[in-house]
Amino acid sequence: MTNIAFIGLGNMGLPMAKNLLGADLTVHGFDLSDEARAGLADAGGSAFSTIAEAVADADVVISMLPSGAIVKAVYEGEDGVFKNAKAGALMIDSSTIDVTTARDVAQEAKALGFDMVDAPVSGGVGGAAAGTLAFMVGGSAAAFSKASPILEPMGAKIVHCGASGNGQAAKICNNMVLAISMIGVSEAFNLGRALGLDDQTFYDVAANASAQCWSLTSYCPVPGPVPASPANNDYQPGFATALMHKDLGLAMEAVASSGSNTPMGHLAADIYETMMDNGHGDVDFSGVIKHLAGTL
Repeated sequence: MTNIAFIGLGNMGLPMAKNLLGADLTVHGFDLSDEARAGLADAGGSAFSTIAEAVADADVVISMLPSGAIVKAVYEGEDGVFKNAKAGALMIDSSTIDVTTARDVAQEAKALGFDMVDAPVSGGVGGAAAGTLAFMVGGSAAAFSKASPILEPMGAKIVHCGASGNGQAAKICNNMVLAISMIGVSEAFNLGRALGLDDQTFYDVAANASAQCWSLTSYCPVPGPVPASPANNDYQPGFATALMHKDLGLAMEAVASSGSNTPMGHLAADIYETMMDNGHGDVDFSGVIKHLAGTL
Protein backbone atom coordinates (compact mmCIF):
# COMPACT_ATOMS: atom_id res chain seq x y z
CA MET A 1 0.00 0.00 0.00
CA THR A 2 1.25 3.50 -0.85
CA ASN A 3 2.22 5.56 2.18
CA ILE A 4 1.52 9.27 1.85
CA ALA A 5 2.78 12.08 4.07
CA PHE A 6 0.52 15.14 3.98
CA ILE A 7 2.08 18.37 5.24
CA GLY A 8 -0.43 21.14 5.97
CA LEU A 9 -3.84 20.01 7.22
CA GLY A 10 -5.76 23.27 7.01
CA ASN A 11 -9.06 24.13 5.34
CA MET A 12 -7.87 22.61 2.06
CA GLY A 13 -5.31 20.05 3.20
CA LEU A 14 -7.44 18.13 5.68
CA PRO A 15 -10.33 17.35 3.31
CA MET A 16 -7.81 16.43 0.60
CA ALA A 17 -6.11 14.03 3.01
CA LYS A 18 -9.49 12.55 3.94
CA ASN A 19 -10.18 11.77 0.29
CA LEU A 20 -6.88 9.91 0.12
CA LEU A 21 -7.92 7.90 3.16
CA GLY A 22 -11.22 7.21 1.42
CA ALA A 23 -9.25 5.69 -1.45
CA ASP A 24 -7.68 3.21 1.01
CA LEU A 25 -4.31 4.94 1.05
CA THR A 26 -2.21 5.26 4.20
CA VAL A 27 -1.84 8.90 5.25
CA HIS A 28 0.66 10.25 7.78
CA GLY A 29 0.09 13.94 8.44
CA PHE A 30 1.79 16.94 9.99
CA ASP A 31 0.45 20.36 10.90
CA LEU A 32 1.41 22.91 13.52
CA SER A 33 -2.19 22.89 14.77
CA ASP A 34 -3.18 20.31 17.37
CA GLU A 35 -6.77 20.55 16.13
CA ALA A 36 -5.76 19.85 12.53
CA ARG A 37 -3.71 16.82 13.54
CA ALA A 38 -6.64 15.55 15.60
CA GLY A 39 -8.90 15.95 12.58
CA LEU A 40 -6.68 13.63 10.54
CA ALA A 41 -6.48 11.09 13.35
CA ASP A 42 -10.27 11.12 13.73
CA ALA A 43 -10.58 10.37 10.00
CA GLY A 44 -8.33 7.33 10.26
CA GLY A 45 -4.94 8.83 9.45
CA SER A 46 -1.82 8.98 11.60
CA ALA A 47 -0.80 12.41 12.87
CA PHE A 48 2.76 13.33 13.83
CA SER A 49 4.23 16.29 15.67
CA THR A 50 7.24 16.70 13.37
CA ILE A 51 7.79 16.72 9.61
CA ALA A 52 10.62 14.21 9.98
CA GLU A 53 8.33 11.64 11.60
CA ALA A 54 5.55 12.19 9.07
CA VAL A 55 7.72 11.70 5.98
CA ALA A 56 10.05 8.95 7.26
CA ASP A 57 8.28 6.04 5.56
CA ALA A 58 6.41 7.95 2.87
CA ASP A 59 6.40 6.96 -0.78
CA VAL A 60 4.75 10.30 -1.61
CA VAL A 61 4.92 13.66 0.17
CA ILE A 62 2.10 16.16 -0.48
CA SER A 63 2.12 19.70 0.87
CA MET A 64 -0.59 22.37 1.04
CA LEU A 65 0.99 25.46 2.60
CA PRO A 66 0.31 29.22 2.79
CA SER A 67 3.36 30.77 1.12
CA GLY A 68 6.51 30.21 -0.89
CA ALA A 69 8.72 30.97 2.10
CA ILE A 70 7.00 28.26 4.13
CA VAL A 71 7.20 25.77 1.27
CA LYS A 72 10.93 26.42 0.98
CA ALA A 73 11.44 25.99 4.72
CA VAL A 74 9.36 22.80 4.89
CA TYR A 75 11.26 21.13 2.06
CA GLU A 76 14.76 22.52 2.48
CA GLY A 77 14.99 23.09 6.24
CA GLU A 78 17.22 21.06 8.56
CA ASP A 79 14.20 19.18 9.91
CA GLY A 80 12.39 19.29 6.59
CA VAL A 81 11.27 16.93 3.86
CA PHE A 82 14.44 16.60 1.79
CA LYS A 83 16.63 15.66 4.74
CA ASN A 84 14.19 13.11 6.15
CA ALA A 85 12.29 11.53 3.24
CA LYS A 86 13.38 8.15 1.97
CA ALA A 87 15.20 7.84 -1.33
CA GLY A 88 12.94 7.88 -4.37
CA ALA A 89 9.95 9.51 -2.68
CA LEU A 90 7.72 11.61 -4.95
CA MET A 91 7.08 15.23 -3.91
CA ILE A 92 3.81 17.01 -4.74
CA ASP A 93 3.36 20.64 -3.66
CA SER A 94 -0.24 21.79 -4.02
CA SER A 95 0.34 25.19 -2.41
CA THR A 96 -0.27 28.32 -4.47
CA ILE A 97 3.09 30.12 -4.50
CA ASP A 98 5.32 32.17 -6.77
CA VAL A 99 6.73 30.50 -9.87
CA THR A 100 10.35 31.23 -8.96
CA THR A 101 10.17 29.47 -5.59
CA ALA A 102 8.34 26.50 -7.12
CA ARG A 103 11.11 26.09 -9.70
CA ASP A 104 13.89 26.57 -7.15
CA VAL A 105 12.51 23.91 -4.80
CA ALA A 106 11.92 21.51 -7.70
CA GLN A 107 15.50 22.02 -8.86
CA GLU A 108 16.78 21.21 -5.37
CA ALA A 109 14.59 18.09 -5.32
CA LYS A 110 16.02 16.98 -8.66
CA ALA A 111 19.59 17.50 -7.42
CA LEU A 112 18.80 15.25 -4.46
CA GLY A 113 17.28 12.53 -6.62
CA PHE A 114 13.60 13.21 -5.95
CA ASP A 115 10.86 13.64 -8.55
CA MET A 116 8.71 16.70 -7.77
CA VAL A 117 5.69 18.43 -9.25
CA ASP A 118 3.96 21.68 -8.41
CA ALA A 119 0.21 20.99 -8.43
CA PRO A 120 -1.85 23.99 -7.29
CA VAL A 121 -5.60 23.59 -7.32
CA SER A 122 -8.82 25.30 -8.28
CA GLY A 123 -12.15 24.48 -6.68
CA GLY A 124 -11.90 25.84 -3.15
CA VAL A 125 -12.85 24.16 0.11
CA GLY A 126 -16.00 22.69 -1.44
CA GLY A 127 -13.99 21.05 -4.20
CA ALA A 128 -11.47 19.75 -1.69
CA ALA A 129 -14.22 18.13 0.37
CA ALA A 130 -16.00 16.68 -2.67
CA GLY A 131 -12.82 15.43 -4.36
CA THR A 132 -13.54 17.54 -7.44
CA LEU A 133 -10.51 19.82 -7.48
CA ALA A 134 -8.78 20.80 -10.71
CA PHE A 135 -5.02 20.24 -10.51
CA MET A 136 -2.62 22.28 -12.65
CA VAL A 137 0.61 20.29 -12.66
CA GLY A 138 4.13 21.39 -13.51
CA GLY A 139 7.03 18.95 -13.78
CA SER A 140 8.57 16.31 -16.02
CA ALA A 141 6.38 13.88 -17.91
CA ALA A 142 7.72 11.05 -15.73
CA ALA A 143 6.92 12.88 -12.49
CA PHE A 144 3.44 13.77 -13.78
CA SER A 145 2.81 10.11 -14.62
CA LYS A 146 3.73 9.12 -11.05
CA ALA A 147 1.68 11.92 -9.48
CA SER A 148 -1.55 11.44 -11.46
CA PRO A 149 -2.81 8.30 -9.64
CA ILE A 150 -2.23 10.01 -6.29
CA LEU A 151 -4.10 13.14 -7.35
CA GLU A 152 -7.09 11.29 -8.80
CA PRO A 153 -8.91 10.64 -5.47
CA MET A 154 -8.75 14.38 -4.77
CA GLY A 155 -9.62 15.82 -8.16
CA ALA A 156 -11.93 15.72 -11.15
CA LYS A 157 -9.45 17.28 -13.59
CA ILE A 158 -5.67 16.87 -13.75
CA VAL A 159 -3.81 18.85 -16.41
CA HIS A 160 -0.10 18.62 -17.17
CA CYS A 161 0.95 22.22 -17.82
CA GLY A 162 4.58 21.56 -18.74
CA ALA A 163 7.86 22.00 -16.88
CA SER A 164 8.33 22.75 -13.18
CA GLY A 165 6.61 25.98 -12.15
CA ASN A 166 4.11 25.87 -14.99
CA GLY A 167 1.37 24.63 -12.69
CA GLN A 168 1.83 27.79 -10.64
CA ALA A 169 1.92 29.87 -13.82
CA ALA A 170 -1.40 28.39 -14.95
CA LYS A 171 -2.97 28.98 -11.52
CA ILE A 172 -2.08 32.66 -11.28
CA CYS A 173 -3.09 33.34 -14.89
CA ASN A 174 -6.42 31.59 -14.31
CA ASN A 175 -7.15 33.53 -11.14
CA MET A 176 -6.22 36.84 -12.75
CA VAL A 177 -8.89 36.12 -15.38
CA LEU A 178 -11.32 35.15 -12.61
CA ALA A 179 -10.76 38.42 -10.73
CA ILE A 180 -11.16 40.53 -13.85
CA SER A 181 -14.31 38.71 -14.95
CA MET A 182 -15.92 38.93 -11.50
CA ILE A 183 -15.33 42.68 -11.43
CA GLY A 184 -16.83 43.03 -14.92
CA VAL A 185 -19.91 40.97 -14.03
CA SER A 186 -20.35 42.97 -10.83
CA GLU A 187 -20.09 46.30 -12.64
CA ALA A 188 -22.73 45.14 -15.14
CA PHE A 189 -25.19 44.13 -12.40
CA ASN A 190 -24.63 47.44 -10.60
CA LEU A 191 -25.23 49.37 -13.83
CA GLY A 192 -28.31 47.31 -14.61
CA ARG A 193 -29.75 48.07 -11.17
CA ALA A 194 -29.07 51.78 -11.64
CA LEU A 195 -31.00 51.65 -14.91
CA GLY A 196 -33.95 49.82 -13.36
CA LEU A 197 -33.08 46.36 -14.71
CA ASP A 198 -34.09 43.40 -12.55
CA ASP A 199 -31.19 41.12 -11.49
CA GLN A 200 -32.88 37.92 -12.64
CA THR A 201 -33.84 39.45 -15.96
CA PHE A 202 -30.29 40.59 -16.65
CA TYR A 203 -28.96 37.18 -15.59
CA ASP A 204 -31.37 35.41 -17.96
CA VAL A 205 -30.15 37.58 -20.82
CA ALA A 206 -26.41 37.53 -20.06
CA ALA A 207 -26.29 33.81 -19.23
CA ASN A 208 -27.52 33.08 -22.75
CA ALA A 209 -25.59 35.80 -24.57
CA SER A 210 -22.01 36.87 -25.18
CA ALA A 211 -21.47 37.88 -21.51
CA GLN A 212 -21.79 34.28 -20.36
CA CYS A 213 -18.87 33.25 -18.09
CA TRP A 214 -18.14 31.23 -14.96
CA SER A 215 -18.31 34.31 -12.72
CA LEU A 216 -21.88 34.84 -13.93
CA THR A 217 -23.39 31.38 -14.27
CA SER A 218 -21.56 29.40 -11.56
CA TYR A 219 -20.68 32.07 -8.99
CA CYS A 220 -23.16 34.87 -9.64
CA PRO A 221 -22.40 37.90 -7.39
CA VAL A 222 -26.08 38.76 -6.76
CA PRO A 223 -28.51 36.70 -4.67
CA GLY A 224 -31.09 34.63 -6.48
CA PRO A 225 -30.03 33.40 -9.91
CA VAL A 226 -27.44 30.84 -8.72
CA PRO A 227 -28.63 29.47 -5.34
CA ALA A 228 -25.25 27.91 -4.44
CA SER A 229 -23.28 31.15 -4.88
CA PRO A 230 -21.94 32.95 -1.77
CA ALA A 231 -24.17 35.93 -2.61
CA ASN A 232 -27.01 33.87 -1.13
CA ASN A 233 -25.09 33.40 2.13
CA ASP A 234 -24.20 37.03 2.87
CA TYR A 235 -20.96 36.65 0.89
CA GLN A 236 -19.39 34.15 3.26
CA PRO A 237 -16.53 32.40 1.44
CA GLY A 238 -16.28 30.45 -0.72
CA PHE A 239 -13.05 31.93 -1.90
CA ALA A 240 -12.12 34.77 0.39
CA THR A 241 -10.98 38.19 -0.79
CA ALA A 242 -7.75 37.60 1.15
CA LEU A 243 -6.98 34.58 -1.04
CA MET A 244 -7.79 36.43 -4.26
CA HIS A 245 -5.59 39.29 -3.07
CA LYS A 246 -2.75 36.82 -2.46
CA ASP A 247 -3.10 35.24 -5.91
CA LEU A 248 -3.23 38.62 -7.64
CA GLY A 249 -0.09 39.60 -5.75
CA LEU A 250 1.66 36.53 -7.14
CA ALA A 251 0.38 37.43 -10.60
CA MET A 252 1.71 40.97 -10.33
CA GLU A 253 5.11 39.65 -9.20
CA ALA A 254 5.15 37.47 -12.32
CA VAL A 255 4.09 40.43 -14.47
CA ALA A 256 6.99 42.48 -13.12
CA SER A 257 9.55 39.73 -13.66
CA SER A 258 8.30 38.85 -17.16
CA GLY A 259 7.68 42.37 -18.45
CA SER A 260 4.11 41.49 -19.46
CA ASN A 261 1.50 44.20 -20.06
CA THR A 262 -1.59 43.53 -17.91
CA PRO A 263 -3.49 46.79 -17.30
CA MET A 264 -6.72 44.99 -16.35
CA GLY A 265 -4.80 42.66 -14.05
CA HIS A 266 -3.21 45.63 -12.30
CA LEU A 267 -6.60 47.29 -11.89
CA ALA A 268 -8.11 44.11 -10.45
CA ALA A 269 -5.20 43.81 -8.01
CA ASP A 270 -5.72 47.42 -6.91
CA ILE A 271 -9.45 46.87 -6.33
CA TYR A 272 -8.95 43.77 -4.19
CA GLU A 273 -6.13 45.47 -2.31
CA THR A 274 -8.53 48.27 -1.42
CA MET A 275 -11.02 45.69 -0.13
CA MET A 276 -8.25 44.26 2.03
CA ASP A 277 -7.26 47.73 3.27
CA ASN A 278 -10.89 48.32 4.23
CA GLY A 279 -10.91 45.19 6.39
CA HIS A 280 -12.92 42.92 4.10
CA GLY A 281 -10.42 40.12 3.57
CA ASP A 282 -12.84 37.57 5.04
CA VAL A 283 -15.62 38.45 2.58
CA ASP A 284 -16.02 36.22 -0.49
CA PHE A 285 -14.28 37.73 -3.49
CA SER A 286 -17.67 38.06 -5.24
CA GLY A 287 -18.47 40.66 -2.57
CA VAL A 288 -16.56 43.03 -4.83
CA ILE A 289 -20.02 43.90 -6.19
CA LYS A 290 -20.85 45.58 -2.87
CA HIS A 291 -17.45 47.25 -2.71
CA LEU A 292 -17.96 48.75 -6.17
CA ALA A 293 -21.46 49.90 -5.18
CA GLY A 294 -20.13 51.53 -2.02
CA THR A 295 -22.27 49.34 0.24
CA LEU A 296 -19.53 47.23 1.83
